[in-house]
Amino acid sequence: MIFLLLAIAVGFVAGWVRAHIKGRPYRVPALRWVWIVPVAFLPQFLAFFFPATRSAWSTTAVAAGFVVSQVLLLLFAWVNRRLPGFWLLGLGLSLNLIVIVLNGGLMPIAPETATTLFPEVPVEQWEPGQRLGTTKDVVLPRQQTRLWPLSDWLVTPDWMPYRTAFSPGDVLIACGVFWLMWSLGGGNSKKEHER
Repeated sequence: MIFLLLAIAVGFVAGWVRAHIKGRPYRVPALRWVWIVPVAFLPQFLAFFFPATRSAWSTTAVAAGFVVSQVLLLLFAWVNRRLPGFWLLGLGLSLNLIVIVLNGGLMPIAPETATTLFPEVPVEQWEPGQRLGTTKDVVLPRQQTRLWPLSDWLVTPDWMPYRTAFSPGDVLIACGVFWLMWSLGGGNSKKEHER
């Protein structure tokens, strides 16, 4: 989530500067099926972020809601695939969905990566199959993880105030969002934005 917000912010600033330099307006494209985005994020908000509900969800319910959320977001990317960056965003969502589905509906994270985020918990105390708090992650050793290279194994640097793990799919999603926001600053014709 932090990379998505960062990509939106940096992409918006870059796109706005690009529009200003080119003397063009910063144009927002006509996104199709935009209503699906809040519907897709609702299960994630309730399961991962909203304190009143996130502890009430069973692991099975969280996994089902997370998969449905990812499928809806992938559908949104597909119907907007002609817009800049959306094919990259869709590829990232696809990679995340594949590894999530193959590992029981949650994003796998290795015990070593979990200990990087929570140094006070030794590696051996992470139980395989244990959900990482109320997050989207499930702790799985590398050898038990299907398609481990697509899991949450990348970690934000020490100097960042908020440490989090993320996947290669998350990087592609952030790049796709940045590309979209940057492209709104000019260089594409009105006709291309309307397709």
